[in-house]
Amino acid sequence: MAKENPFTPFSDWTKHWQQFFQNDFWGSIQPLLPSSNKPSSGMNIYKKDNELLVVISLPGLEKIEDAEVYVSYKTLEVKATINLNFKGFELVEEGIFQGQFQKTIPLPFAVKEDRIEATYHNGLLFIHLHRLIPDEPKKKIVIKKSE
Repeated sequence: MAKENPFTPFSDWTKHWQQFFQNDFWGSIQPLLPSSNKPSSGMNIYKKDNELLVVISLPGLEKIEDAEVYVSYKTLEVKATINLNFKGFELVEEGIFQGQFQKTIPLPFAVKEDRIEATYHNGLLFIHLHRLIPDEPKKKIVIKKSE
């Protein structure tokens, strides 16, 4: 007597799953799910020839010293402390990030560490970077004969 596969009724589970959840179930509830527990702020990266402009929304930065920017080859790291305190008022609903902010941003190309300009204006941190172009486009490697 041939043994029957106990999972046969589940072979078409994807069709039933999609039918049950109306094909785009996860896409329609995505906005309702919490994105993550990590602090986040709006960010854009703009590219022009050999330059990058990174713009990060950091409203409520009281002092420039409350923000730090680090760069290493193809990575940009931004740290900041955001405090939105209004004397005499109690926070009822929070929709603007506040607290310790830290973001590591992978850059599309390596950047010069000695040609970076960061400015803060109207709640936005602007970081202007320049592409690292090596002095020698390629280096020839000498091949040695094995003994």
